[in-house]
Amino acid sequence: MDKKLTLSLDNTIIEKAKKYAKSNNVSLSKLIESYLATLTKQKRDSTKITPLVESLSGVISLDKDLDVKEAYSDYLIEKYK
Repeated sequence: MDKKLTLSLDNTIIEKAKKYAKSNNVSLSKLIESYLATLTKQKRDSTKITPLVESLSGVISLDKDLDVKEAYSDYLIEKYK
């Protein structure tokens, strides 16, 4: 069952939203409804980790003082010599 909702928005935003809705062949009401549905959608269960990925976790151990950016920079310098 649909109900009416009154919103107070900046006029510039309203005009831009109307143009966007028109260019996408959708009503402004449907556009807002879709947006609100996306915002309020219940989050799905977290992605399940496959046994292969789980078996690989913890395979690599890195030094705590490793500077990842510096290591990557060194790798790129060496690669493109």
